[in-house]
Amino acid sequence: MDHGQHSGMWVPDEPPTWGRMFQVHLDAWSVLAVLSLIGLVVYLLAVVRLRRTGVRWPWWRTASWIVGTLSIFAVTGTWLNGYSMVLFSLHMVQHMVLAMITPIFLLLAAPVTLALRTLPRGQGAAGAPRALLLNLLHSRVGRFLAAPAFTVPLFIASLYGIYFTPIFDALMSTAPGHQFMLAHFVVTGVLFFGPIIAQDPWPHTHSHPMRILELVIPVPFHAFFGVAVMIASTLLVDSFANPPAEWRIDPVGDQTVAGGIAWSFGELPTVIVLLVVLIAWMGSDERRARALDRAAERDGDAELNAYNARLRALAEQHR
Repeated sequence: MDHGQHSGMWVPDEPPTWGRMFQVHLDAWSVLAVLSLIGLVVYLLAVVRLRRTGVRWPWWRTASWIVGTLSIFAVTGTWLNGYSMVLFSLHMVQHMVLAMITPIFLLLAAPVTLALRTLPRGQGAAGAPRALLLNLLHSRVGRFLAAPAFTVPLFIASLYGIYFTPIFDALMSTAPGHQFMLAHFVVTGVLFFGPIIAQDPWPHTHSHPMRILELVIPVPFHAFFGVAVMIASTLLVDSFANPPAEWRIDPVGDQTVAGGIAWSFGELPTVIVLLVVLIAWMGSDERRARALDRAAERDGDAELNAYNARLRALAEQHR
């Protein structure tokens, strides 16, 4: 296959097909793809190390991490990454996967908990990584980054602030800028979904109703963004204005497809995370009920008897 260059990145000369899009391709700017493979290996080694100590790690968390890291590679370590430089629709697929699919699977894998269980404890250089992680979790910076007042506006701004301003074309004009934007999508998604999914210890601990509220606030903004892109009659960004003529792709039509992708991508991830939060909520209620039952067994319902005694005393006073 002959290849051309676009903003320092190699892109295919032939039009995209399913077979071409997911051919593996790494170049000097496949930073995110390489990091995803490193993250996959490091996580698996941590699981092996934990199991050797006799501690079990849920298989579904490992599977979730594999899916999360491979989802990054699928859209950044293949020719889809090259095609996303010239077609708005494929760029939007890349954006939605990195911002709304990848973070959910990475967070369900509880990597922070795994790190805290496997990193060496103690003083000195050996215990420094674990101490640094704990310090970050309890720092002011950590609390700020996990606060809804920061994560929710950031998540919304990643749509409107990038595509409806000159920022997008500026980032797309260079390969480093493009990689920065892709990394921004992942980080933004992790910061937004992290406190909501709450599989790891986060600087902010929110109630389940609050987590649901955080989840649904961006939904109408996301839907409106998709509709706005879909119905736009002129190009919103210049980066996709000139796809190869031989591909016979109308840039405005492709932009309409991109808007439809953005609009449709919002629902399924939201439903998945909502189910995770509801299951966790029910589980916490069950654990609380079991704890109360165990306490009642230990003290012979002392708390309930004391409450009934107070009611009887109040009734005697009003006779």
